[in-house]
Amino acid sequence: MTEQAAPHDAFAPFQQALGQGWRKALESFQSMGAAGGAPEMPRFTFAPDKLQAIQSQYLADAGALWRDGLTAKPAADRRFAGEAWTQNPLSSFAAAVYLLNARTLLGMAEAIEADAKTRARLRFAIEQWLAASSPSNSLAFNAEAQRKALESQGESIAKGVQNLVHDIQQGHLSMTDESAFEVGRNVATTEGAVVFENELFQLLEYKPLTAKVYERPFLLVPPCINKFYILDLQPENSLIRFAVEQGHRVFVVSWRNPDESMRDFTWDRYIEDAAIKAIHVVQEIAGEGKDKRINALGFCVGGTILGTALSVLAARGEKPAASVTLLTTLLDFSDTGILDIFIDETMVQYREQQMGQGGMLPGSDLASTFSFLRPNDLVWNYVVGNYLKGETPPPFDLLYWNSDATNLPGPFYAWYLRNTYLENKLATPNALTVCGEKIDLGRIDVPAYIYGSREDHIVPIGGAYASTQLLKGKRRFVMGASGHIAGVINPPVKKKRSHWIREDGQLPATQAEWLTGADEHPGSWWTDWSQWLKTHAGKQIAAPKAYGRGKQYHASEPAPGRYVKARA
Repeated sequence: MTEQAAPHDAFAPFQQALGQGWRKALESFQSMGAAGGAPEMPRFTFAPDKLQAIQSQYLADAGALWRDGLTAKPAADRRFAGEAWTQNPLSSFAAAVYLLNARTLLGMAEAIEADAKTRARLRFAIEQWLAASSPSNSLAFNAEAQRKALESQGESIAKGVQNLVHDIQQGHLSMTDESAFEVGRNVATTEGAVVFENELFQLLEYKPLTAKVYERPFLLVPPCINKFYILDLQPENSLIRFAVEQGHRVFVVSWRNPDESMRDFTWDRYIEDAAIKAIHVVQEIAGEGKDKRINALGFCVGGTILGTALSVLAARGEKPAASVTLLTTLLDFSDTGILDIFIDETMVQYREQQMGQGGMLPGSDLASTFSFLRPNDLVWNYVVGNYLKGETPPPFDLLYWNSDATNLPGPFYAWYLRNTYLENKLATPNALTVCGEKIDLGRIDVPAYIYGSREDHIVPIGGAYASTQLLKGKRRFVMGASGHIAGVINPPVKKKRSHWIREDGQLPATQAEWLTGADEHPGSWWTDWSQWLKTHAGKQIAAPKAYGRGKQYHASEPAPGRYVKARA
């Protein structure tokens, strides 16, 4: 039996990981991870009228708070909205003072005389500090944690210490009961097989669930910064299973979780040996007759990879796609939302020097960065629940997937940062050479279904919409409610949320203009997409009785395969 590390032995890496995540959040002013410690703070100035208005409002609100004292009305913020907070005058007052100061500091961040990016960086840093300094994070002020400690006669505190020791030993904050899930057992369970693999990916083919399938196969390219099974969490919310049930012969790229043997892998390698290879293998397995075109879908970074691959193939005279679907994908990186605060020349140069010629970006770095984009929900909420209240996070498949991090090869990552987020060259025809070919996304002249989520903070809705101005085939843009993941994973059976479609087919320059002519439809966008995809899928043929084709492409192991099970 393997011995567990003693708590004091495991605390150093845990503390280091938490500290690194905190530092990365605050170092967004100049560069993340810059040598020499925290960056020098710029000098800020305020317009006198704005500063006077903020001061006047603060004094008025503070006066009202001190006048009302311990009888102040309960805070609306959900961190302090529980009954225990309203019944504890000291905690309630502390929350009110905290919220007053938070409003004032955030108002000052908006009032500084600086460019928009500097203001965004300052606001982000203040939000990180405010999230960490909330009275809800302290047992001295958290009324709910205090009540639970009294009611349990201290058992909740003991359990909180046990949870802390457990998280120290595993090296990351628990967001769910990870022991409740196993890839291939109760997540990623749609039946299929691995029919091809190389150093970069395994190609999965799924067993048909209909007597007939459409003649054109369907290839999904998920993001390589996450595991593919976000598209196959449970049978009832699996986009993969949904596509199979609609009569498509479905193939999925399952990315390998990179290790040190892949430290030199480049963006070109991912395009040529993964995306393009997957397209060609699917054509060889399932292409029928002379027309071996496929339907292809890219999700997030997978869509960026797919778009690049199709442009490379177009430059070579190949048109393998009958249609392309892009889900929350950036091809034009002029609007990258909150992630823009992390990107500047200094940061990119640092990453290039650190790993551009070889190295590995640990999955934990990416995970901490994305968690600190929503610190109250994805960091401090679990600190409070796990440690102050002694609660065990409930099983939640989405959060299990979220904790299943993926590494990235340094050269791939450095190229991606410079050529997309920093310089936005992918959107400029012939500005980039990939796999020996000039990239022009305008060469992708096939029907395209482009989806964006209204509240997406990773791929802003305007950024997703911008792809409509780059591709040249007949395009259909659909906007869904919610965010980056919840908007995409919205099966029809749930009858949740809405989606927006512009029936006149017009695609004006901006998403805001597009929205003025769009109509809201209740429920999932999946049904609209399914009907659209069927029009490009060809005629129906008898479903194959075996995976792959011939001896070259045969079932080597059951889906979801072993690549997806490798932990970072």
